[in-house]
Amino acid sequence: MTEILQSLSKTLHFSLALAVVLFLGLYFLNGGFDIDVLFWSWLFRYVHVVVGIMWIGLLWYFNFVQIPNMSKIPDEQKPAIGKVIAPAALFWFRWAALFTIISGLILAYINGYVHDAMTLGITSGGGKSTAIGIGMWLGLIMAFNVWFVIWPNQKRALGIVEADPESKAKSAKTAMLFSRTNTLLSLPMLLSMVAAQNLY
Repeated sequence: MTEILQSLSKTLHFSLALAVVLFLGLYFLNGGFDIDVLFWSWLFRYVHVVVGIMWIGLLWYFNFVQIPNMSKIPDEQKPAIGKVIAPAALFWFRWAALFTIISGLILAYINGYVHDAMTLGITSGGGKSTAIGIGMWLGLIMAFNVWFVIWPNQKRALGIVEADPESKAKSAKTAMLFSRTNTLLSLPMLLSMVAAQNLY
């Protein structure tokens, strides 16, 4: 087991294998179920939750851990964050954001509420459609911020693309402010999503 846990790749493959075994156990021990709309809805909800956890987890890592503690790191150690850790975290962060949006839209389409949600329930009398729609719009705004504001500014701030020191400083501040904006929107977004599933 130690050999598995010392490798992220092996750990993830083992986790996936356990999930598949659990799925098959739930399938066969309960008399099976149809591979129908309900199944695909479940599958895309599962993917949506997994990539959403990755996205919001990294958003909160940046805002609760990395940004507040950068001033405490000695200057000679800061390049390790800027050149190694932050670019790797930003890679997973932006792709998790994209796949959260894609899987969420597919899920909404499969379940037949994508139009009602995107119109905030105006065409269907509100309620669940309004709640999930608010969550979806907040998620879209947050993903837009990730790809079109945070990432381009982080590339300059981290030196991934060439920029003068003044541009780097300005880009770092812009990226931080939009990351904080996403943190601000994250709790209302999650509240809307969970409310839609549990209060209606």
